[in-house]
Amino acid sequence: MQDRLIIFDTTLRDGEQAPGIALSPDDKVAIATQLAKLRVDVIEAGFAASSPGDFEAVSRIAAEIDGPVIASLARTHPDDIDRAADALAPAARKRIHVFASTSPIHMEQMLRMTPQEVLRSVVESVTRAKRYSDDVEFSPQDATRSDPDFIVEVCRAAVAAGATTINIPDTVGYAMPEDFVALLSRVYDDVRQGNEDVIISTHCHNDLGLAVANSLSAIHAGARQIEGAINGIGERAGNTSTEEIIMAITTRQDHFGVEIGANTTEIFETSRLVSSLTGYPIQFNKAVVGRNAFAHESGIHQHGVLRNRETYEIMDPSAIGHQSMIVLGKHSGRAAFADALSKLGIHLGDTDFQRSFDRFKELADRKGEIGEEGLRAIVAEEVGTDLVEMKLVALHVSGGSREAPVATITLDRHGEEVVATAEGDGMVNAAFVAIQDAYGIAASLADYRVSPLTSGADAMAIVEIIIQVGSRTFSGRGVSTDVVEGSVRAIVSAMNKAAVAIPQRTPEAQA
Repeated sequence: MQDRLIIFDTTLRDGEQAPGIALSPDDKVAIATQLAKLRVDVIEAGFAASSPGDFEAVSRIAAEIDGPVIASLARTHPDDIDRAADALAPAARKRIHVFASTSPIHMEQMLRMTPQEVLRSVVESVTRAKRYSDDVEFSPQDATRSDPDFIVEVCRAAVAAGATTINIPDTVGYAMPEDFVALLSRVYDDVRQGNEDVIISTHCHNDLGLAVANSLSAIHAGARQIEGAINGIGERAGNTSTEEIIMAITTRQDHFGVEIGANTTEIFETSRLVSSLTGYPIQFNKAVVGRNAFAHESGIHQHGVLRNRETYEIMDPSAIGHQSMIVLGKHSGRAAFADALSKLGIHLGDTDFQRSFDRFKELADRKGEIGEEGLRAIVAEEVGTDLVEMKLVALHVSGGSREAPVATITLDRHGEEVVATAEGDGMVNAAFVAIQDAYGIAASLADYRVSPLTSGADAMAIVEIIIQVGSRTFSGRGVSTDVVEGSVRAIVSAMNKAAVAIPQRTPEAQA
């Protein structure tokens, strides 16, 4: 039987302390409900004494959430202990989490207390908390900048007073993994002293980007509880990420040798809910839950993943409620492009495939990422154009509010370059006039529509037009990140159809 690692989630307490986050009691209950689905072991619902809203949230979570232990934070003040106990009263399983600062700078500058005064307050507060609950946790705040001898002394006193969990916080993210292991090992040996009823815990902040690394390293020093927050939110640079801990343990069972009870398939939904209610976006490259965590754009990586997911994915995205995503961009290769078309039900011959792929690469250099609608538009624009009269080679437009717009169009007619220049009422109109001259076909624009395919300053758009030549009409479409270019491509597409259907040319074009 493997050792059990307790997952203690403090999203609703330490996580909410991040600047700009103000969760309502309803928000907190919603997140707590989802955390229960994730099956974390302990939910720190808040700091009951800090505000009426936090007291209400802790009380409601204690009454409404089944499964996890519900905890409330408390300072060593008697009123804090009593307030936490009152809020937690409805809970089937409850914990009072008492903390006191133990570093010299905190004791001198914040508490204005001597070490002996701090020690006495810890004993008194843990003893008081024990009256309300058998489950009491004690944390020496700023432990990693404290005297290790004093940490051992205070934690021993807390255990003697009834604390069942001793949590060692790296409050300011100061520790290095090897230092943290040394401290945890000493606490494990000198405080726990073989007492199996005492759990050693960690609570690491991410100021130096080491919160998850420090927390995981502590497992080998005997820690059997890790405290974290969903998406790593929290004070300053945030907390240990709960979801990263869960997936590190799940993925590397061979290394850690501990078991957890979390339902990993709820990770993605929990992450999205917390992001939505806190207003804190998830960085694209965030481990486990970021948009790019299971996204592949490099052609080499895409080819590998399409052959076998495990070539570049150490976690199964479905295990966290996510999915792999092949991102089509300028680094994508033919294999990924073909796979994406196949999933859309599009199957092309060699010539149409190559033409579509070339156009995709051209647009991806400008756009960066091309989605489903963009792919469909590219294929619609390129397929069946091997017998067209002319192809667009280059476009140049100039002019503005003080001078008439001028468009110069360069086309390729079966290997021969055709150049036409014209003025017009606007850049699109100037291009239309020039194209008519190049084809030698007089036409009028019967319909013109621009539809965005994506958002942003570099948005792709599809331009659809209908031209009229005599009594007949011809449609065309073009795709580009530039509306004028997209319009020119649409006009060329329509004019090619007209050229095939109406082979006669004007005398100028025949010359």
